[in-house]
Amino acid sequence: MNEGETEIAEEKDWKELEPNYPIKVFLTVLYSLILLTGIVGNGITIRVTQVLRQNGYLQKYVTDHMVSLACSDLLVLLIGMPVELYSATWFPFTSASGDASCKIYNFLFEACSYATILNVATLSFERYIAICHPFRFKALGRERTTGSLIALAWVTSVFVALPLLFVTGMEGHVPERAIMPVQNLTFCTNLRNQWGMYRASIFVAFIVYMVVLVSVGVMCRAMILVLQKTMGPIGRGVNGVEDKPKHESARVKAAKKQTILFLGLIVGSLTVCWLPNQVRRLMTAAVPKSSWTMSYFRNYVVLHPVADTFFYLSSVLNPFLYNLSSRQFRQVFVQVLRCRLTIEHVNKRTLRNFEANSARSLRPLLKSLRRGGGNRSTQTQSKEFKMPTFTTFHSPKDTHPPSPEEALPTTDESLSISVRKGNNPEETEI
Repeated sequence: MNEGETEIAEEKDWKELEPNYPIKVFLTVLYSLILLTGIVGNGITIRVTQVLRQNGYLQKYVTDHMVSLACSDLLVLLIGMPVELYSATWFPFTSASGDASCKIYNFLFEACSYATILNVATLSFERYIAICHPFRFKALGRERTTGSLIALAWVTSVFVALPLLFVTGMEGHVPERAIMPVQNLTFCTNLRNQWGMYRASIFVAFIVYMVVLVSVGVMCRAMILVLQKTMGPIGRGVNGVEDKPKHESARVKAAKKQTILFLGLIVGSLTVCWLPNQVRRLMTAAVPKSSWTMSYFRNYVVLHPVADTFFYLSSVLNPFLYNLSSRQFRQVFVQVLRCRLTIEHVNKRTLRNFEANSARSLRPLLKSLRRGGGNRSTQTQSKEFKMPTFTTFHSPKDTHPPSPEEALPTTDESLSISVRKGNNPEETEI
């Protein structure tokens, strides 16, 4: 910073950079809508996962991942938005909070934010192992592995956020060659004497963010390739007869495709919604606060509400992504929203479909038997009465029981009971 910029930093009224009153009102309404939508959406998501699990549509380990992700999103909204609205929108350059509350807020907000993205990483890793390495997945033990992965996500997020307890606090703007803050500016920010540690923590957090996105993208691509291979073209067998590959059931393949679709949407939303916030954070780590020029400060202040809006939207989008990627989840979500649950257990539903298919398959046999009985009664009435012989009670030649294939057609519904007895994790619908 040259001498002219230093004089501007010392003489300029920094409070002129505050947004005007209409913008403050607009941001207040927008943030309130985002907060309300996020609380309702994630709260209903937790309830929907419990309902689906109780009725046999979701496995426990998938439910645990979804609940953990919804809880991290809720904490981000509840911890971040009220404080952000007060300290960054209405009173950006003055704060009544103490040094301890500033440190705790930054630590909790950072930990919950990275718990969200790490929960996505652990869910992607578990689905990758289940789809690409199913035997290893079963050998590891589902519930124990799920609990360990979720715990790892939260512990890692705590370690990522831990430096903020030491590098943030209440401090005013101190120019580069000054000792005391100018114009009595006091706000929750990174401390000047901990600049190196703060810079390192921001860059490490950014690297974690990029590694998670790239890793989830690579795992999704591997899962898509495996699904394409299992659904590949039918090969030629012996004597030119077509060899059907060992396909999984349609339910299993549909569940896997839904999982990959959901993970792809999650990665896309995290990339778009987190990127402005990551740019804002990198701005604070690239140049020391004492060296900021007025133009740099102005760009930061303008970017701040935009980055916050996109960032909080990422915590609101997950329930919508669940609804978009799963018809079953969408139906139960609407039922919970209306406070009117009509879903029935998957075993009852499967048994009813099985009985309906059996009744349809036996209908031609019953019709043929009735037709044969009507012909016999007509013949006995038209002829004279005579003593019954063995030849008068034989069955008509055209009446015969249907083959086993006709009696019980093989459908996905009729096989769902036997499939579910295997308790395959891939049948879980997300």
